[in-house]
Amino acid sequence: MACIDPYQVDVPQGQQLLTVEGLIHTGLGPHSITLTRSDTYGSVFEGLVRPVTGATVVIRDNEGRIIFLTEGQEARGSYFTPVDFRAEIGKSYTLQIQTADGRVYTSLPERVESAPEIENINLNTVTVPVEGETTPRSGVQLISEINDPADQNNFYFWRISPLVYVLETRPDLFTPRPTPEKPDRIPEPKPCCAVCYRTEITGNQSLFIAQDDNFNGLTTRIPAGFIEDDGLRFVNKLRVDLRQYAISQEAYRFLRLVKQQAEISGSIFDPPPATIRGNMISLDNPEEVVLGYFMAAGESSRRIYIDNSDLTFNQIAATIPDDCRVVAWANVDPPVDWNP
Repeated sequence: MACIDPYQVDVPQGQQLLTVEGLIHTGLGPHSITLTRSDTYGSVFEGLVRPVTGATVVIRDNEGRIIFLTEGQEARGSYFTPVDFRAEIGKSYTLQIQTADGRVYTSLPERVESAPEIENINLNTVTVPVEGETTPRSGVQLISEINDPADQNNFYFWRISPLVYVLETRPDLFTPRPTPEKPDRIPEPKPCCAVCYRTEITGNQSLFIAQDDNFNGLTTRIPAGFIEDDGLRFVNKLRVDLRQYAISQEAYRFLRLVKQQAEISGSIFDPPPATIRGNMISLDNPEEVVLGYFMAAGESSRRIYIDNSDLTFNQIAATIPDDCRVVAWANVDPPVDWNP
């Protein structure tokens, strides 16, 4: 009945800001530093967030030791430490970058603090109502139980490892797509395979951070991760490593501001959006804005296997009518360290 003409918005060319994201810690390497440059977005997608390639990236400790990072062959813009590198508790580390065009950047020193052990991981099934849907979203919240040291002020940051879970499919239901030669959809069951082990990189869907102002020196339980139930991950058994980092007060402040910005809901009580400065500076132009943060932290981790029966609410199991080996990152052989 009517037409809607698209409204073209002229967006001024934005600055292509260097963005640094990296964390080194006391755990196993290699550790990675990722360099990108921001780009402009408008009514039409105008550019990509581009990796910064060909840079020289080094990490220097307070004793003068220099660690050279190597750019990944497939992960362009990501620079990796040697496999045997580990940050040491009590030392301070500085990230230094020289881009291919000769610009030099450095971070402020980051001191590595010790991280208390994760005494236990508790599970909590979480459901979230979805407007217009009868079935809520759901997943498993990981609760870290720790004995917080009383002799220091601690700041915590949690990440989860790539998930490994038992993937169940239905090769007996396989039906090939119609072709000119075979226009009818006739089932052609496959003899193998119904069970695989799939590795999936999800990461936390939010930032999980905490400071010990309210529980200094006490045993406490803190939400530290979340894994969404997509109908596949919790059909059988899932494995995840929860990694706990002791970060600096400045790194905690940066992550807290990022978390606040990411969780803006549009209400009048939201903080105004703003560019969050990290700990990176340009040595050529101190006024240049550099985004991101270089962190150095102590790490502790704990592995947990989650069984289907551990959840109090499960999503309807998704059906994949095919050999499980056709699913990305799935293999019939379990990982060598699979030990539920």
